[in-house]
Amino acid sequence: MTKILILRFSSIGDIVLTTPVVRCLKQQYPQAEIHYLTKPAFKSILANNPYISQVHVLDKPLLKKVMELKQLGFDYIIDLHNNLRTRIIKSAIDVPAFSFDKLNTEKAQLVNFKQNTLPQVHIVDRYLDTLKSFGVSNDGQGLDYFIPEDVSLNDEVKQLTSKPYIAVAIGAQHSTKRLPTQKLIDLCKNINTHVILLGGKEDETTGNEIAKQSGSHVVNLSGKLSLHQSALVVKLAQKVITHDTGLMHIAAAFKKPIISIWGNTVPEFGMMPYYGNYNINQQLFEVNNLSCRPCSKIGFKACPKTHFNCMHLQDAVAIAAAANGL
Repeated sequence: MTKILILRFSSIGDIVLTTPVVRCLKQQYPQAEIHYLTKPAFKSILANNPYISQVHVLDKPLLKKVMELKQLGFDYIIDLHNNLRTRIIKSAIDVPAFSFDKLNTEKAQLVNFKQNTLPQVHIVDRYLDTLKSFGVSNDGQGLDYFIPEDVSLNDEVKQLTSKPYIAVAIGAQHSTKRLPTQKLIDLCKNINTHVILLGGKEDETTGNEIAKQSGSHVVNLSGKLSLHQSALVVKLAQKVITHDTGLMHIAAAFKKPIISIWGNTVPEFGMMPYYGNYNINQQLFEVNNLSCRPCSKIGFKACPKTHFNCMHLQDAVAIAAAANGL
């Protein structure tokens, strides 16, 4: 049996974006035993994936973990993270390895000089390029997200999700990826159906303020659900409004119509909602022709220029109109 180790340490969205690699590799190489190494915080995203034999986590010093992995006798490594730690792992295990090209030079050119030399290729297809030597091709089925069977919603949330609603993911790891609170209030006020706000514990206070100011059709569940429960709410939604964040990719995995809102990052980085061969309605909102955008390939705690025009100039009413009509 061929044993293959896939490396991707973080984060939620990036790991979801690697799922076509896992699926295509297993389905087209059924004799392969696929293992995946990630950070402990993200194990639950992969634990229920039927194409993975075992999920390993970085729960000890790197060299100890490498020695542990080396004993398992892997035949190949697929490196979808490609950083210093993965290079250490590949060197120590010393088997044929295939690595994802991060295109850091091209990204830096776009961020620093606003010169776009990036290929017009989605990151999923670039991840899949690591499998060319295996003869594995893209099956066109998009992303995967597997919710464990024992995950459920309480009666109050079940009642909320029993009627048509739009899920609005209000959070993002970096502040420059998030609409200001007043913009989110203006957005939710103008949506003509029920709205459920989703986010982490850190978004709970903001969510309460949005719900309070937006009207009785808006309910805040930020901080009240696990990631899998939030994914279930996304799965049951009619549509999803989201920033460039993990829930956007989870929504794409469920083939939901998505309205994505972009701040300091740009779709040209290759991380738009990915549906494979499925033709799903989506709309993208960004403020074009800003000389400072993109200011980062990831994000900041605050706008480096202080004006935050990439979000302050977003038209919340237009986004709501798109959601009402999508």
